[in-house]
Amino acid sequence: MNLLKIILEQEVYPALGCTEPTAVAYAASIAASKLDHPLEHIAISVDPGVYKNGLAVTVPNTGGEKGNLIAGVLGALIRQPERKMQILDAGSPQLVEQARALICAKKATISCDTAQSCLHIEVVVTDGVSTVKSVLSGNHTNLVWLEKNGEVLISADPAQKALQQFDYKKVLKEMRIADLADLAAQIDDDDYAYLLEGVRYNQKMADQGLEIKKVGHYLADLKAKGYLQDDVFSSSKILAAAAADGRMEGLNLPVMSSGGSGNQGIVAILVPYNVGLWFKIEERKIVESIALSHLVNSYIKCYTGSLSPICGCSIAAGVGAAVAIVYQQAGRNVEQITLAVNNLISDLGGMLCDGAKGGCALKVVSSTDSAIRSAYMALNDHGITSIEGFIGRTAEETIQNLSRISDVGMAAVDATMIQIMQEKNS
Repeated sequence: MNLLKIILEQEVYPALGCTEPTAVAYAASIAASKLDHPLEHIAISVDPGVYKNGLAVTVPNTGGEKGNLIAGVLGALIRQPERKMQILDAGSPQLVEQARALICAKKATISCDTAQSCLHIEVVVTDGVSTVKSVLSGNHTNLVWLEKNGEVLISADPAQKALQQFDYKKVLKEMRIADLADLAAQIDDDDYAYLLEGVRYNQKMADQGLEIKKVGHYLADLKAKGYLQDDVFSSSKILAAAAADGRMEGLNLPVMSSGGSGNQGIVAILVPYNVGLWFKIEERKIVESIALSHLVNSYIKCYTGSLSPICGCSIAAGVGAAVAIVYQQAGRNVEQITLAVNNLISDLGGMLCDGAKGGCALKVVSSTDSAIRSAYMALNDHGITSIEGFIGRTAEETIQNLSRISDVGMAAVDATMIQIMQEKNS
């Protein structure tokens, strides 16, 4: 089993728009593609994580509309499930108007299923003649159930299918970060080309995102006015923030995701890439470091989960970027990699995820700054050690401690945040 290739296939892929609303659109498109007549009604049910992440983010090709509901209805109208996580690229003003009309007529609904603890999207559509239900579970594209008029077309126990499809996570979870560095050093030409493709995707989004007067723009303005130095910190933060701005604004451009998240892909890819260029690291080493960044991000997500109370783009992807920067300059130096992990988690370990939205760019900036700073200190043999707080004796133990805090200590956080969001909406 080539673990790197499996992770690149399963967790690193182009995605248009925030991955949660896009997954809702994909699930709806699967169901609606089995209808023979125009859509009359759609009911969507999602787990709390998907509900939270899709509540306030702009959906591409909708004229600025936000949220899972408009994405789901649009996906059902598009009916092109073969597009998967780029389904919203087929949106049009005419389809958006149809979607709005269905929502206004109360023929489209969405609910939060608090009984679901993992990623879960269920869509029921009807055209007045037939009724179709689709269910995604475990990850954004994992179809586990499809039925039409009571006839089961696809059936797979979610837990069993997840076990079969994601058995690599069981292997990954037992590895050490040093093992992941060894894997990254073994990339082949296809991996190399794919990893560089991810850089180009995310650079293009950053270029477009910089035109939006949001976080990246104002950081660039601060630099132009002399309040920020023209250095590796400011250039990396502007680059990453602009890409996040563009993505959260719903620009019609895909980004290369990591761990199933576009914002995590932005941090995991652009930060080590820009730092590597700044320090004139040989391109092969930079690309290897990006592979390592993806692996570390996925490794952490094995412990914290796909959608958790803590911010993945800040912490999981930030750790990946910090480790990648150390790898660029020190290779497989376990001691320094450990210090980098400890430094970033000690810094940002408590940052909350309150869903995808424009403010995510601020968290991307914090992650970028901390990743570079944490790596620099580690390369100089300075870092937080196990005598402090929840930091472990190894990088792996620190990550496991973070997971324990997220799963146990913050068990009520998501429910509280979702309650606040629902109260605001009502």
